[in-house]
Amino acid sequence: MSSRVSHTTFSCLDAFTLSEWWKTAVGYADIPGDPNEPGDPECAIVDRESGHVLLFLEVDELPPASNRVHLDLVPRDRTRDEEVDRLVAHGAPVVADHRSGDGLGWVVLADPIGNLFCVLRSDAERLATGDPVWPQLVPDIDHGD
Repeated sequence: MSSRVSHTTFSCLDAFTLSEWWKTAVGYADIPGDPNEPGDPECAIVDRESGHVLLFLEVDELPPASNRVHLDLVPRDRTRDEEVDRLVAHGAPVVADHRSGDGLGWVVLADPIGNLFCVLRSDAERLATGDPVWPQLVPDIDHGD
């Protein structure tokens, strides 16, 4: 079938400061139960209407501007590894493999012009290990209605 966009990731040097800037710029909010704090190496904010998530991830050194923002994909109907295989067969080269022996992790791939994107574990894989699935958190958001 296909993947869905889980979230859009920003590589940055200060996740909290950048997430606060974008929160104000686009009207997003902290994810319920997961507030962002100064010093957090990962900060996520969510659009209260669509559920789209922006993730701010601290890195030691900023990549070139063309690779500071990327899509993170979650397979809809297969495992992460099956989706990686499908995309590699479709022509996407593996740039970095961050899978671990315990089944966690992700794989970084590139599109035909070099834009990076990641393939994460499927919702079913995350639920099986008790990890949160972000879209399930969205209905808990107070829309202020």
